[in-house]
Amino acid sequence: MKAELSEKALKLVGNPNVLINLVSRRVRQLSSGGNRPLIMETAGLSTADIALTEIIEGKMSWECNLPKPKRKTRRRRKA
Repeated sequence: MKAELSEKALKLVGNPNVLINLVSRRVRQLSSGGNRPLIMETAGLSTADIALTEIIEGKMSWECNLPKPKRKTRRRRKA
C-alpha cells in the first residue's frame, strides 16, 4: 500500500477506522473476482492501492452512520 495514497484518502474520509473498513471491504470484493476495478489504470497497483485510488477519485461513496452522542442529563437536587 502506497503511503501517499493512504494520506490522500484519509484526508477525504477523515476517520482512519472508516478508511480501513472501506479499503478492506473493497479489497475483498476485488479479490473475489466478482467486481471489476472502477479505475482504468490498474497496472502495477495492488488491490489496496486500487481501492484507495477509487476513494480518492470519488468512484466510491460511503455514509458514516455514527450515532450522535447523548447529552448527559443533570439530576436536580431536592430542596
